[in-house]
Amino acid sequence: MSGPDLENTAMGNNAISGTDVLWDPSNSSQIDPALCRAVEDLLRQHPTGILPIVKAGHPVLRAVTTPYQGQLGDLLPDLLEYMRRTMLDAPGVGLAANQIGLGLALAVVWDPGTDDPDDPRERVAVPHRTILNPRYEAVAAPDSGEVEGRAFYEGCLSVPGYQAVVNRARAVRLIGQDEHGEPLDEVLVGWPARIVQHETDHLGGMLYLDRADLRSLAATE
Repeated sequence: MSGPDLENTAMGNNAISGTDVLWDPSNSSQIDPALCRAVEDLLRQHPTGILPIVKAGHPVLRAVTTPYQGQLGDLLPDLLEYMRRTMLDAPGVGLAANQIGLGLALAVVWDPGTDDPDDPRERVAVPHRTILNPRYEAVAAPDSGEVEGRAFYEGCLSVPGYQAVVNRARAVRLIGQDEHGEPLDEVLVGWPARIVQHETDHLGGMLYLDRADLRSLAATE
């Protein structure tokens, strides 16, 4: 997900998305030697730590990613560090593995947030973190019992030069794992929830344009 250049519009909701397959870190039988060699070659070819980002039109962005079950073994931390560097260099606030051509269900996110307490996007700081095998579901507001939607402009590192309004749930429950295989189960609100929805959609073979109001599509350059 690219860095925000956003404004408020309408409200709506979102759907459940993601995988329910989890990784058992104690099981090393899932290591894929051929995939490890391919990832090692990719990292070796880019010693700066900045990987090429796949652009819209490449079939890897339209394929549902494979759940991460330890295929990369001890190589996972190196890959995640390269992904973080690539995300920050772009710059962006999230990067899914298939955006670097790797069809595994993992992503990195980070956002410095904003100092404006009245920001309608509720854009608070998100620390560097990894999400593996994520899924999300919309969470209803406690006062109304209804899912609250928010529509803001989004961009994408795989669709450079454009942004469009996307209607998403204001709050979602994120379920998945971190880079150590520890479980994640938490409710996110505002901009962090949007980042998670955007990146999880990537892992399901979707681009933000699939959910966007295409009449709002605008060039950013």
